[in-house]
Amino acid sequence: MVHPPVDDADVPRYLAELGIPGMVDVHVHFMPERVQAAVWAYFAQAETHYGAPWPVTYPGTVDERLAQLAQLGVRAFSALNYPHKPGMAAGLNDWSAAFAQDHPQVLQSATFFPEPEAADYVPAAIGAGARVFKVHVQVGSFDPRHPLLEPVWAALQDAGTPVVIHCGSGPLAGEHTGPAPMAGLLQRHPRLQLVIAHLGMPEYAEFLTLAETYDGVRLDTTMFATDFTEALMPFDRALLPRLAALGDKVLLGSDFPTIPYPYAHQLAALHRLGLGEGWLRSVLWGNGARLFGLTP
Repeated sequence: MVHPPVDDADVPRYLAELGIPGMVDVHVHFMPERVQAAVWAYFAQAETHYGAPWPVTYPGTVDERLAQLAQLGVRAFSALNYPHKPGMAAGLNDWSAAFAQDHPQVLQSATFFPEPEAADYVPAAIGAGARVFKVHVQVGSFDPRHPLLEPVWAALQDAGTPVVIHCGSGPLAGEHTGPAPMAGLLQRHPRLQLVIAHLGMPEYAEFLTLAETYDGVRLDTTMFATDFTEALMPFDRALLPRLAALGDKVLLGSDFPTIPYPYAHQLAALHRLGLGEGWLRSVLWGNGARLFGLTP
């Protein structure tokens, strides 16, 4: 019987006993220095925003964080950025492309905002090698069905490029968060490859339904089932059979480096769901490797 990791140093043992060559983490953040500093300053005030402290467990330099992921056995990962206002996305995409060029383990990432220029810079990013996009509905404060995004979603659907989208109402609700806007978007673009961040917390059941309904909808595990999240937005264990049945559509996500606990705790939280070693192998490695065309 494989036992969950007790700490970060124990993760390589855990992966070896599961029989997988490493992990694919679809929800990792590397940002320009000024943007990262602003994000961490926001989380330093988390008790004001969320009613609970949110200490950053991995606040090191870029090189230190890259080394930490390598030591954990994360073989491929996104480097997600997202804008909170117009005029940011194209510059973030340029930075992300350069970062991926310098670090081959990085899945080249991109983003967008509802602005006229998006119809040009999103196809350009796809053509330049972007392998995953990130959208944050609550931070961006926009409806994913915004008319300016119609050509963007069409381009992404045609390219089959995955989009990690934070659209659930946790940890903070927004005017356009929740399952209804996403259901409307998928009615318009049913072949989109969407990865619902945080398993859609706290609207878990509704986002499970979208993943059950649409072939291209997947879920990521970012912060899911951890002690921190369970205290705020608990997952109804009656939904576990549905989550188990979606085992080929669940991807590992972590939110590294801005997480309030060690990386190993996310893995232990998934392990204690009791969905089996096959499910864990798929979530930690197989599903991400298949989505991004990776080999051991």
